[in-house]
Amino acid sequence: MRPVPLCILSSSAPPRVEHGHDPELFVQIGSLTKPLTGTLLVRLAVAGALDLDDPLERFLPAPAGTGITLRHLATHTSGLPRLPPGLNRRDPYAPFDAEALDALVRRLDTLTTAEPGKIEEYSNFGYAVLGSALAAAGGAPYEHLLNEYVLGPIDITDVTSTPAPERRLVARGLFGRPVRPWTMTGAILPAGGLWATPVAASRLVTSLLVERRLGEPAPSWQRAGRLIWHNGATKDASVFAGALPDGTWVLVHRLGGDADATDKIGIDHLKSVM
Repeated sequence: MRPVPLCILSSSAPPRVEHGHDPELFVQIGSLTKPLTGTLLVRLAVAGALDLDDPLERFLPAPAGTGITLRHLATHTSGLPRLPPGLNRRDPYAPFDAEALDALVRRLDTLTTAEPGKIEEYSNFGYAVLGSALAAAGGAPYEHLLNEYVLGPIDITDVTSTPAPERRLVARGLFGRPVRPWTMTGAILPAGGLWATPVAASRLVTSLLVERRLGEPAPSWQRAGRLIWHNGATKDASVFAGALPDGTWVLVHRLGGDADATDKIGIDHLKSVM
């Protein structure tokens, strides 16, 4: 079995890098994108561009009366399903562009599976909708707003949707060939399409969860007791990030392998230093 490239950055030990991983190259961070989208939501609210409890139809052509607010989308309580309909198998999000999202938004009342605010159901679809709403509220593309309101103020640059090919690190498949990553630059970007170096991702964790340079952590972060965390997984990459109130933090990134194992590595590391 081929060894899985691994990178662990934390507050309590020197960096651990194994099997060809590189903390200075860009890797897919999957749904670790969501806390950045949630932070953008909060920062736009502070700037007066929106309110977290604004109805979705204030910004997008959703049917009136769905009851879905921006906060519902950020907290996975919108009643929207986990995935948008119409995905394919080989590269699931490639056809999910702005036009496809707009068509779904216009019939959103037919896609909900629960009343907003009643049930928490993790939703990539909901975050795609949220990102589109934030772009409308801020009057600029999602990534431009993310740089202006989130990444710029905390001085982090190595986060992008489109890193240069020579600076990407991807899993290796048959005969050591690079595995082609999923296309996630379209409407799904705010849900899981960003790339970052592990060093930059770890700085996000410390800036947003430990130093709290932009205020209290956004509602997008997951909470389990004292732990604030989030994970992410794409076709062949997975990440876990978490922090404790005492400032202990960890970021784990792996290429290939099981995403649940990535979470376990991160949690076990935190337990070992508690």
